Amino acid sequence: MKPEWYQETIVERKVTYTLEIEGQFFIIENVPARVCLETEERFFSPEMVERLQKIIWEKGRPKRTIETPVYEFL
Repeated sequence: MKPEWYQETIVERKVTYTLEIEGQFFIIENVPARVCLETEERFFSPEMVERLQKIIWEKGRPKRTIETPVYEFL
């Protein structure tokens, strides 16, 4: 339980959304979200989630492609 004086501060921000599906990573930049300043938790509207899913499932031409190194935690 949070102390009585605790107050979350939520602000509108543009964030980078990432998702991994079957070993393939998707990165979507500049996504509008509500972000908690204390926890950095991101909240997306239902409409935004639908748009993100559409972008990923349609697999259109990306703005750019990046190479990402993968490490194993030992």
